[in-house]
Amino acid sequence: MEHLIKFKDVYKIYQMGEESVHALDGVSLTVDKGEFVAIVGSSGSGKSTAMNIIGCLDVPTSGTYHLGGVDVSTMDDDQQAEIRNKMLGFIFQQYNLIPKLNVQENVELPLLYAGVGAEERHQRAIQALERVGLANKRKNLPSQLSGGQQQRVSIARALAGDPSVILADEPTGALDSHTGREVLAFLQKLNAEGDTVVLITHDNSIAVKAKRIIRLQDGKIIYDGDAHDPRAVVQPEEDLGEIQGFADADTPGEEVRA
Repeated sequence: MEHLIKFKDVYKIYQMGEESVHALDGVSLTVDKGEFVAIVGSSGSGKSTAMNIIGCLDVPTSGTYHLGGVDVSTMDDDQQAEIRNKMLGFIFQQYNLIPKLNVQENVELPLLYAGVGAEERHQRAIQALERVGLANKRKNLPSQLSGGQQQRVSIARALAGDPSVILADEPTGALDSHTGREVLAFLQKLNAEGDTVVLITHDNSIAVKAKRIIRLQDGKIIYDGDAHDPRAVVQPEEDLGEIQGFADADTPGEEVRA
């Protein structure tokens, strides 16, 4: 079976002054259709770099990345944008809704950019809003919604494109704990309905809502397995680097090409 996501020996190396920083250091992983995977790690672990590569927002310094069987690791910006629009749905910490557009128009926006006709755009947006329980709010502006509702609109926007992968980057970071739990439960529901979800987070209490955890530290995978295994939990000493003021390895400097 072809893996939906496949990293093979992926490196991402930046030049920080005289020092080369390996944001990803030989990472190999696979994600199959229908999985709910959390990529977890503290600041500087490489999780944001991994997300950017999975999301076709960046390419590896070396190694390969296949998405849906297609090698995207050497694509140019236009090619990456095309496959990104076709295969990926993004959910961000900040909902990234356009304040002057109503809910339905916000959900339709990526479809408009993708060249989808008006009638199909409307239909797909309403279907997506029905899935998140907000079809009755489709004419509201974002400012008329709660934070949790706004995040559900951003989920609907991701779903409207019928993506192969839902990529959620710290999706509860701007929400209170109760609303955050509701959003995570909703992602679990989508996964139960067959959607593939990749969740990026620093928070173990969020990561354990996934079925599988890939744990990163210093650009390497140190755990990949069941989310409820004790080894999946990030240990407190991993945050010592932040306390001592070490540089965040996810902060790009000048890239070193292998």
